[in-house]
Amino acid sequence: MTRFNTIAWLAVFLGVLAWSAVEPRDRVTWWLEVSPALMALVLLVATRQRFPLTGLAYLLILVHSVILMVGGHYTYAEVPLGEWLQAVNGSDRNNYDKIGHLAQGFVPAIVARELLLRLGVVARRGWLALLVVCICLAVSAFYELLEWWAALISAEAAEAFLGTQGYEWDTQSDMAWAFAGAVAALVLLSRLHDRQLAALDAPRRGGS
Repeated sequence: MTRFNTIAWLAVFLGVLAWSAVEPRDRVTWWLEVSPALMALVLLVATRQRFPLTGLAYLLILVHSVILMVGGHYTYAEVPLGEWLQAVNGSDRNNYDKIGHLAQGFVPAIVARELLLRLGVVARRGWLALLVVCICLAVSAFYELLEWWAALISAEAAEAFLGTQGYEWDTQSDMAWAFAGAVAALVLLSRLHDRQLAALDAPRRGGS
């Protein structure tokens, strides 16, 4: 990213974070939901010079962080966007959490794809899509384990964090949305991602 894009990225991230932190519905839930975004910020800052990502990866990480921070502010069961969707489609639950789990597959798919290609983990492209989807499902499964552990530690905090809203198949549904997000990202963005990877690698090839 250019210096301007970096400043704009940080401005959006920190601006939404500041808004999200002001009187959230549940402070413990806020920390649980926002922590992944904060860890991503620290990691991106630490690796910005040594291992910069493509603009697409940075943009998707920002979008996912915003989704997490909005969910942390309201709790997933009470996000206004989800309530609007609930009224439109006649659902009996707030499905904002499904947007979050779709992103949980969509965004890591591009990040995983970038790491696998740039670090030379995958020698043959035929295995790339399968490995990316498997990684995304592993991330989704681990997140479901985190939700379970939160429920064991604190039933009160877990109710807002899990956001199951009485849906008995919520865990399986969450993973299905992550799977769909990963597949969608690969289908829709692989060509764009390849072009950005080539552009990112061009200066190094030219200097070698």
